[in-house]
Amino acid sequence: MRDYSVDKHGTVDNKPYGGGVGMILMVEPIYKALNQLPKTDSVILLSPRGKRYTQERAENLAKTKGSITLICGRYEGVDARVENYCTDIVSVGDYVLSGGEIPALVIMESVVRLLDGIIENKEAIKDESFANGSIEYPQYTRPEEFKGMKVPNTLLSGDHKKINEWREKNSTIL
Repeated sequence: MRDYSVDKHGTVDNKPYGGGVGMILMVEPIYKALNQLPKTDSVILLSPRGKRYTQERAENLAKTKGSITLICGRYEGVDARVENYCTDIVSVGDYVLSGGEIPALVIMESVVRLLDGIIENKEAIKDESFANGSIEYPQYTRPEEFKGMKVPNTLLSGDHKKINEWREKNSTIL
């Protein structure tokens, strides 16, 4: 960002108008940086003021043909005028972080895993939580019993029909 600063000191943030604590990323360096990028299909600002990020949104972003640019603030955020240069404003949840780097990683991870060639078994993506309006059923592995806690007998039965029924029954519908 400092490459796009408006002064010789590389300043990219400043105090907010109207007072208050913290620093705000300035609009001009962000605008200059965006203008140096190749045209992108999606410019997303990460902000608590944005629409909640969901699996459906991840799936839509994974269908984007071109590039996706993520803008994330630090501490108090970015100048509100940056919103005018974005195609979307996204929030990853109702909590406070010091910066938008982790939300940017959340979006990258959730989108990249949906791209062709990343996860070889596409069935794994179809049956997981949030993919079909539910949270997946509980899952177990060896040993069959641990400190008195046992794997449900249905899962040990080998009866695929009953196992599928158990999984459906134990999924949480959203």
